[in-house]
Amino acid sequence: MRMKPGELDAYVDDMKATRDLYAGRVDVLLGLEADYVPGYENVVACQINAYDLDVVIGSVHPQIPEYRGRYFTGDTFAYQKLYFEHLGDSAESGLFDVIAHGDLIKQIMPRSWSLSRILPDICHALDRIAGSGVAMELNTSGWRKRLRECMPGPRILYEMARRRIPITLGADAHQPERVGENFDQALALLDAAGYHHVSFFRDRKRFQVPMAAARVSLETPAAA
Repeated sequence: MRMKPGELDAYVDDMKATRDLYAGRVDVLLGLEADYVPGYENVVACQINAYDLDVVIGSVHPQIPEYRGRYFTGDTFAYQKLYFEHLGDSAESGLFDVIAHGDLIKQIMPRSWSLSRILPDICHALDRIAGSGVAMELNTSGWRKRLRECMPGPRILYEMARRRIPITLGADAHQPERVGENFDQALALLDAAGYHHVSFFRDRKRFQVPMAAARVSLETPAAA
């Protein structure tokens, strides 16, 4: 699930070789997903600044034993509040281009999840993210998880659109056949939430694609 620091060079070399192999047919971009844990910002900065990356995705993973052991006290609601506080911290850290699966915690503790109760804390985190200029990801893997809902869910997407937070798409595939999974459903949700563009990154710079063009790209197979 995670690379060791010593594996990063091999990963980058593999991606560069793949980029060269598919040159002129498929744009292969180089990115990393990095965990945000308070106090380790300098470690992450050293890792991501060592490479010429196209995008850096920041994540808070409340299910990871190291994170849970450090922050979970037995109070599930307090843990959820802290999770969203850390999302805001991650956006303001300046390390990341995109914040991943912005309500992942609902999948970790679904029995204690109450959107109406936690919504003020979510909105406060979204205000901070909007102020940072960082994008957020609509992650379609949530439809395969316990709550069967994308991450973030529809109400949070609406709040993000109101704050003009840029949006990217991600499948969190982990398997090749799941790349782009449920992107058509995701675009419909974004349209309903009030989004008109989807973003992507190249050389750590954000570019926008109109929703209609993104939809067409899903319907038109790439040339062989």
